Amino acid sequence: MLAPHDSELRPVPDSAVAPMTRFDTLTVLLVEDDRGDALLVEELIVDAVADIRLRWAESMAHAAREIKTSRPDCVLLDLNLPDANGTDAVDQICGLDPTLPIVVLTGHIDERYGVSAVASGAQDYLVKGRVEPEMLRRSLLYAIERKRSELTAVDLHSSHLRAQENARLERGLLPSPLLLEDPGVDIIAKYRPSRPNALLGGDFYDFVQTPDRTVHVMVGDVSGHGPDEAALGVALRIGWRALTFAGLRGNERMQQLERILRAERPGPGIFATVMSLAFSPKDRSFNAVRAGHPGLLLHGPGGVTWMEPPAGPALGLGGARWPLTELELPAGHGLLLLTDGLFEGHSGEGNERLGEEGLLELAREVASLPGPQFVETLIDRAEERARPHGGLTDDIAVVRVERTT
Repeated sequence: MLAPHDSELRPVPDSAVAPMTRFDTLTVLLVEDDRGDALLVEELIVDAVADIRLRWAESMAHAAREIKTSRPDCVLLDLNLPDANGTDAVDQICGLDPTLPIVVLTGHIDERYGVSAVASGAQDYLVKGRVEPEMLRRSLLYAIERKRSELTAVDLHSSHLRAQENARLERGLLPSPLLLEDPGVDIIAKYRPSRPNALLGGDFYDFVQTPDRTVHVMVGDVSGHGPDEAALGVALRIGWRALTFAGLRGNERMQQLERILRAERPGPGIFATVMSLAFSPKDRSFNAVRAGHPGLLLHGPGGVTWMEPPAGPALGLGGARWPLTELELPAGHGLLLLTDGLFEGHSGEGNERLGEEGLLELAREVASLPGPQFVETLIDRAEERARPHGGLTDDIAVVRVERTT
């Protein structure tokens, strides 16, 4: 016999919609104001020879308390309650816990309401007086499995939408080049996320050629990971491109990027590093502006060297001056701009990291390779070094620039 305020409760399972086996105990909350109908349901469950524990709630208010106290595996719901009627009863159960499977009970003349209830979110309906023990057992199990499938489909759809959003964000971080015909340079750009299918972090790059045929190349890195940092990286990249075409150069451009970062960053502690180069169309000279960013590699037939032009502070730290340095790119050499993810991975014993010295050593080992293979192999070697320690933990952006004229 059921008591209206039965307090025997089973702990909530870890999975909200875990598949049932013949060894599981199924907890069903019957929401029914008619005691006679409740007793009939209890008898059907006994006759079904199933391991089902039944709890009874006389009203929607009582059901709400039961669900909050201990979540059942399924709800068997009458559509005519003193405080809820028709599909409103289904809506209220869904509002209490949208992951709960629901089987609706209807009278003979109200069968149409069962169909409406299924359309409103219930998984199945039964007609009072036409229910057999085995039918009830199957309906409860079916409702649980159907709800599990529905939730899985929702998760898959959400994952698909997130993948689409990430793809759009990736296009913002990894732009198409904007170069004139016969630009006079050969550029190789690579981006590798730290984990497969991971949301891209705040690394970004860009390269454009202005009407005077000057080639501008930039690499940057926003501190932190996640969508906010990635969005800030997109804002800085687009801002850099717009400022470049507007004619701003050197320190003036960095000052405006500082303003963009402060306006767009999600929190006061976020900063970004940037390296920006401009290659003259007239000779082999180029100038460099560095805002807290790592140095770069000079790769040529004679080997590889590490270059560190004078630097100003990272963007977002309140800096006002970033020195402009003029340099020269030797014939047959390429410049490798990179983010620190390439050398911050663990390498060796304990907490030892590859570091700039280790990266330079790796680069010298493969210096004889031509530009494209040099870039790919250098990244592969850094990943190999970090693999015994769980792999690289940061995204990698690398851009190699070599003059062709």
